[in-house]
Amino acid sequence: MSDTNANSVAFVRETMLEEKAPPSTAVGVVGWAKANLFSGAFNTILTLVSLAFVLYILWGLVPWLLSPTWGALSLNECREINGPGHGGACWGVISDRWQQLLFGFYPNGSDGAADLRWRPVLALGLLFVAIAPVLFDKVPRKLFYVTAVYPFMMPWLLWGGSVWLPVMVMFGLVLGYLIIKYGADKIGSLAALIVGVLATVLFWLYGVSPVADAIHSAIPLGLEPVESRKFGGFMLSITIGVVAIMCSLPIGIVLALGRQSDLLIVKALCVGFIEFIRGVPLITLLFVASTLLNIFLPPGTNFDIILRVMIMVTLFAAAYMAEVIRGGLAALPKGQYEGADSLGLDYWQAQRLIIMPQALKISIPGIVSTFIGVFKDTVLVSIIGLLDPLGLSNAIRADADWNGIVWEIYGFIALLFFVVCFSMSRYSMYLERKLKTSH
Repeated sequence: MSDTNANSVAFVRETMLEEKAPPSTAVGVVGWAKANLFSGAFNTILTLVSLAFVLYILWGLVPWLLSPTWGALSLNECREINGPGHGGACWGVISDRWQQLLFGFYPNGSDGAADLRWRPVLALGLLFVAIAPVLFDKVPRKLFYVTAVYPFMMPWLLWGGSVWLPVMVMFGLVLGYLIIKYGADKIGSLAALIVGVLATVLFWLYGVSPVADAIHSAIPLGLEPVESRKFGGFMLSITIGVVAIMCSLPIGIVLALGRQSDLLIVKALCVGFIEFIRGVPLITLLFVASTLLNIFLPPGTNFDIILRVMIMVTLFAAAYMAEVIRGGLAALPKGQYEGADSLGLDYWQAQRLIIMPQALKISIPGIVSTFIGVFKDTVLVSIIGLLDPLGLSNAIRADADWNGIVWEIYGFIALLFFVVCFSMSRYSMYLERKLKTSH
């Protein structure tokens, strides 16, 4: 027995075994379904019940969606096409009124007038070009010139009028910038800032219109004017939403910093503004913009209703934005502030280079959620008489041809808002992954 053990040699493999593919039931769709949907008796029953419910919904929804009524010109024609039971949707209302839902009563060439709808389409296209270098770092930096000019170009394209009016508004900003830049060495940075802001505001109030009119009389360049009452549809929601989103973020940052300021007056003003705006419903502010604001203005003042709504929606969004950013500032550890002090940075340098970038990164989900909420809240303007998509839907359903249509119009409007809001949420997730906010 001992001789046998002594002469035995243990087997040692000299080559590695070839890798084998995992079982087909453990990978791919089958593996995922087995692990997540059919991992146990309870999950299997729940999956089958949910699948039956989804199939039941699709059984009734798909034929309704695939209704061949795109060419119908009235609800009665839709019913004739769908036959007995009228179980399909009446998509003829979308085919007939989609342009009105998108553009409102913006001039479209009817009644011998010029077709001007290319202007809001161009403004929307330039919007994507203008925000591209802000949202994505691989876009050519030269597009920042479009970004800088777009806030002045968009209202000119939509409302028309003399081209010299937006040019003079830009000149006012340039004037204030030059005073701040070159006056800091002579009168101090704070005094230069105050003088520059005052010069810009005074030029906008008293110099823009006379100078623009004088230049226009010599060099008449401009677009055909369009009244605000012709604005409507999804174009109106986009216009109000974009302006509110673009302006509320910087105002919110200033309010958040003012709320944390050690200056008593600045802090009191910011806290009072934020708490007042957040304590009042948006619809109340819109009523103020629509009716009460003209009472406090000088007699004969023509303050555009859409501009008033933009201001109120922007202030409303800025108050909520300030609280979101303040949460990001409060989440930063005290060591970040101490590190900025150790580098010898002043307050504004520390905020620009160290504090605010980190606070904004932390606040990305809240910022985008506020943006989405503001954009959806633009439908409230229908209550004060502006013809946004919901306001137009009431006018369309009042037509005898489409009286009784509900789900088709609301579904189309919901789809438009979903595309925009879902795009913003997807970009938020992309930005979070890029900046790795969880680390």
